Amino acid sequence: MDPPGLPPQRLALATDAPRIAELMRASILALFPRFYDERQTASAAIYVADLDMTLIEDGTYFVHEADGEIVACGGWSRRDKLYTGSGESDGDARLLDPRTEPARVRAMFVREDWTRRGIGRAILESCEDAARAEGFRDLALMATLPGEQLYRAFGFQETGRTQVPMPDGVTLECVAMVRPVGGF
Repeated sequence: MDPPGLPPQRLALATDAPRIAELMRASILALFPRFYDERQTASAAIYVADLDMTLIEDGTYFVHEADGEIVACGGWSRRDKLYTGSGESDGDARLLDPRTEPARVRAMFVREDWTRRGIGRAILESCEDAARAEGFRDLALMATLPGEQLYRAFGFQETGRTQVPMPDGVTLECVAMVRPVGGF
């Protein structure tokens, strides 16, 4: 059930991909300049806003839609890939062992005019519920700086900061974070 005042949430469909990609890019262009410089924002708009269709195909990616427009998206993964942006790696598609490895929270984006209304938290709750149902004990993510505050408020703890290289050589400061499934 969706919280009052929020547009309904549903699983993303393959046909949503163009609208999701558009939202991802718009969100980056609107929110990243508060945390990253012009070059970093432009690079992220290309490489971070690269939709991983595996999330949709696996049925682990959610969208919120208002007035026919996707205003938020995000999901989780039972696969080893932690984030999009730095290219493909061997093993990205490997299924994680829920008893010993954390599920991955991935590709969270909210349209600028929908931020700070609880929509990101609603997606995180759906991710946590689904990961718990598959036996995962922990969640992990690599946060860009615009999302760090949301993840901290949801109970994620920082495990380290790193410079993530984009394929064009630009780097983004990101924050590795974890959270036990089921609470703080």
